[in-house]
Amino acid sequence: MKWYPLILVIILASCENPFAPKLATEQAAPSSFISQQTTIDGVFQNFIYAYTFKDTTVYSKLIAPNFTFTYRDYDRGVDVAWGRDDEMRSTNSMFQLVNRLILNWNNILSLTEDSLHATVTRGFTLTVAFNPADIEEVDGKAYFELQRVSSSSPWQISLWKDESNF
Repeated sequence: MKWYPLILVIILASCENPFAPKLATEQAAPSSFISQQTTIDGVFQNFIYAYTFKDTTVYSKLIAPNFTFTYRDYDRGVDVAWGRDDEMRSTNSMFQLVNRLILNWNNILSLTEDSLHATVTRGFTLTVAFNPADIEEVDGKAYFELQRVSSSSPWQISLWKDESNF
């Protein structure tokens, strides 16, 4: 019985108040959320980061010099394609025009990978907030080809084919 007060004092003295945590000595740098893109998952993590923070610098590192984007224009009945320069311009414009983007990558439907080339098909959900009263949500599917120079270099997207039906 004599030990209970002493044990209680030791326990209480060693605990930190969870409602008054210590101040961080260093703020987490935004770059700590950015992957080195040495894994396929790292590419998609950086994609989310770039869209969330509307960061064209991070986005540009995802896109290979020989990049091609394609999608089906169902109204005209044709496939539309463009290269890296047009992709960067259109993405920058989108980042400037929208209030907020929320990108979620869904299930990977197919994945093939060797040391220098990979193909990935996966679903996505993109929420686009133009303003608080105008919010659109799109569910789709995309096919990607990724490449890298060596097995230790970062992956980059060389082909993005939007396979959504809208």
